Amino acid sequence: MLTKLQEPLSAETIERALLEFRVKASAEQVLCIQRYIGLLRRWNEKINLTAIREPLEILYRHFCESMYAAVAVPIERGRLADVGSGGGFPGLPLKIIRPELEVFLVESNVKKATFLAETIRELELQGARVIVSRYQDLSEEVTPLDAVCSRAVGEFGSFLAWAGSRQIATKQVVLWIGARDLEQAQKEHGWRWQEPIAIPQSLRRFLLVGHRIEGALP
Repeated sequence: MLTKLQEPLSAETIERALLEFRVKASAEQVLCIQRYIGLLRRWNEKINLTAIREPLEILYRHFCESMYAAVAVPIERGRLADVGSGGGFPGLPLKIIRPELEVFLVESNVKKATFLAETIRELELQGARVIVSRYQDLSEEVTPLDAVCSRAVGEFGSFLAWAGSRQIATKQVVLWIGARDLEQAQKEHGWRWQEPIAIPQSLRRFLLVGHRIEGALP
């Protein structure tokens, strides 16, 4: 008999939640989400991957919000780096819903990186790779990149300078960002910012998409 910790959300619950974010998932992708949530909750007992404990909230905040970028930006294919990946968000949910993506999960914490590698192995995800490093120390290991994304970056200036540098020269950045940080991020030079995209089921969280201005950054 499964313990409460191990009980998965039903496929119907996951499908309904995703549709609230305009995301359609196959039966295989739904199963992948179920297994991922199970792994996350088990590992979370040993290392701090997320402060969220309730499965339905994990589904909405981590999976639905991450996958929303696939339809709202949209993110469909190409090479994407998820900086400060932590528990794998948004990079692995995007990889699940857009299998054509090649995803690099950049995480400097060794224990979290170990979780990410194990999740990739367990879910049999092809075209996903963990890089144990600070993003500032990376260049040719991840290039060329079509997009850089993050839900965890705090210092917008250094992050955006790195993403738009000659060594990285990504085409666009996608930030999952709170309303209080929008103005600060939009002040950073070298990027042409789209209007913030409100995230469903959230009053104060947005997707902020920036396109690199050629020649604007060193």
